Amino acid sequence: MKRGTFRFNLEEKTLKAMISIYCRRQHAQDDRLCQDCGNLQDYALRRLERCPFGDKKPNCAQCPVHCYEPVMRAQAQKVMRHSGPLMIRYHPLLALIHISRRLLTKPPVKPKAKK
Repeated sequence: MKRGTFRFNLEEKTLKAMISIYCRRQHAQDDRLCQDCGNLQDYALRRLERCPFGDKKPNCAQCPVHCYEPVMRAQAQKVMRHSGPLMIRYHPLLALIHISRRLLTKPPVKPKAKK
């Protein structure tokens, strides 16, 4: 997925919002992220840029390709489980878009490895 596209910007906003909610509520941070949450955000944005599905990227929970390292994946799941239900309250439009994409799109088939 290329930086600057509408889809990338939407995914980036959703990701940053979820990590921000988690950090603010769990680590008592004000406007900035703690080091662990900042590292997770940087890692997740790098993964988003390199997504093999590009603009047809599904929600990560539906994705057949698990591109996160196991430790980062566990941390991301923890953040999403905590922040997901709170998104309706803090960022209702992003939450509705995220939910509708999950309900209305079929997960893509795993791309074949390039030779």
